[in-house]
Amino acid sequence: MSLTVKHLNGDTTFLLTFSPNDSYPPSPPGLKPQQPPGTFTILIDPWLSGPTTMWHPKFLLSKHTVQSCISNLSHIPEPNVVLISQEKPDHCHEATLRQLDPTSPITTILAEPGAAKKIRGMKFFDPSMVHSLRPYSERKPDSVIRFFIPPMVIGGAPGEATISFIPARMDVAGVHNAIGITYRPPSSTCTASRPFSSTYQTSQLAFNQSSQQPPAPQNLPRTPPESPTRQTSVLSNTTCNFSSNASTASTASTAQSQQSKNFSHHNLSISSKSSVSSSYGTHTEKALSLIYSPHGVDYSLIRAYASSHLVATAALPLTLLLHSFDRVNNPWWMGGNLAAGLLGGVEIAQNLMARCWISAHDEEKENSGLSVLPVKIRKYTKDEVRDMLRQERASNVDVAVLPVGCEMVLKA
Repeated sequence: MSLTVKHLNGDTTFLLTFSPNDSYPPSPPGLKPQQPPGTFTILIDPWLSGPTTMWHPKFLLSKHTVQSCISNLSHIPEPNVVLISQEKPDHCHEATLRQLDPTSPITTILAEPGAAKKIRGMKFFDPSMVHSLRPYSERKPDSVIRFFIPPMVIGGAPGEATISFIPARMDVAGVHNAIGITYRPPSSTCTASRPFSSTYQTSQLAFNQSSQQPPAPQNLPRTPPESPTRQTSVLSNTTCNFSSNASTASTASTAQSQQSKNFSHHNLSISSKSSVSSSYGTHTEKALSLIYSPHGVDYSLIRAYASSHLVATAALPLTLLLHSFDRVNNPWWMGGNLAAGLLGGVEIAQNLMARCWISAHDEEKENSGLSVLPVKIRKYTKDEVRDMLRQERASNVDVAVLPVGCEMVLKA
């Protein structure tokens, strides 16, 4: 299985494609791109073009300085999930969101509560498409949103993708959080499956065995142990003509697959219902895992998620960290720290044994307005990030800056 990360703009818009295979064929020319069976795609914080403003242009006006690699979201496959990490317009950009199909049977929009309220207020999307992210708690299994991916063969094992929201406490700036994602593929063949359902299922799912809530883990370690598994995972990356530790050319793109009518009775479901076996049972098959935290969050808030959910789903070491390199500060009366940058990312990468760290939300945007006058930014290069990781005995982390339009493929 693999995770393909494509950087769509110069800031923090990424397309994530989780696949049961190490690679997939390109889309036939002239046809709208579609995703092959068993894959799961997530579009993060889409903002393609145009300015963003906060309250008033005289307070804050931001523009991209690098053109996005696509001009419209119709140029990518319909994502299974659109993930909005916060309500600020550079993350929750209304003009770009309106490029999505407002009645899509495939796409679910998962958003930070303030962003979800803002999106509902647009009155553009079918209400069943938009859902608020719930704060993660190891004591509340329903705080993990689960997408069940049906088997691609009759009698095969289903796959699962999970999304968890970890907000900071007492966050004056209202920007600090982390979002955890895991993916375990279904039994793999070339048989196609139907798209994801955009509604929460409140009834018992076919492969849910119990809704009983297990006891919360006790005496959680500071650094979670590597998830038990019978397999050995090997990381390999493919990058798009840029310098990194493992740099080779990649022309991977999302493939088109003909949806099979033979499996029309299989549905993909999104559910907050959990089961003891899927929530806390230990899987023997490795899962891919990702932490997305563009502004950063203290690792102490991630620790419980890592020690419970990531361990239970066999998702450690962490496959990928998407986190800023640069540190951004405001005066305390304007929110204080806006981006944790290098120091915050190093702590997460070290504790979760991350295999790769890709820079996120570090674009040098064209900013103007009263709010930018007191802002102080400390920029860090890729080499400085590597040096700091080496000092913290985490030198095995591959560090990358993805140029716009380029991809990296992480294989398990």
